[in-house]
Amino acid sequence: MKRKKHTSGDDDAQVDMTPMLDIVFIMLIFFIVTTSFVKEKGLDVNRPENKNQSNNPSKSLSIRIDEMGTIVMNGREVDIRRVVANIQTYLAENPTDSAAIQAHENTEHGTVVEVMNQAKEAGIEKVSVLVKS
Repeated sequence: MKRKKHTSGDDDAQVDMTPMLDIVFIMLIFFIVTTSFVKEKGLDVNRPENKNQSNNPSKSLSIRIDEMGTIVMNGREVDIRRVVANIQTYLAENPTDSAAIQAHENTEHGTVVEVMNQAKEAGIEKVSVLVKS
């Protein structure tokens, strides 16, 4: 049996890619031209700036009022007329924006309200009241 030799005619058979590339570029141009660019409507969001964490207030100020109306701040007894001055002294050393008032359940409400008002006057923004029984 004789084997057939491959002729060089088989190796030269190629597909012409030029018409296919022309069609692809024409379709690309068509889609680019017909696409409509619409600016979407929405709300502008103003996000708060990220402030340094070093400015965070430290622990809150603790004020205790017993059933007799005695006010204790930082382990020492304070007169009701001197609460503002003592809070301002505390704030000079320990910057904070909150205070917790621990009041006994039998404490007069007027005393607690007066201490709350004086804390606000001294510059404390957040005042919470805890009832101690």
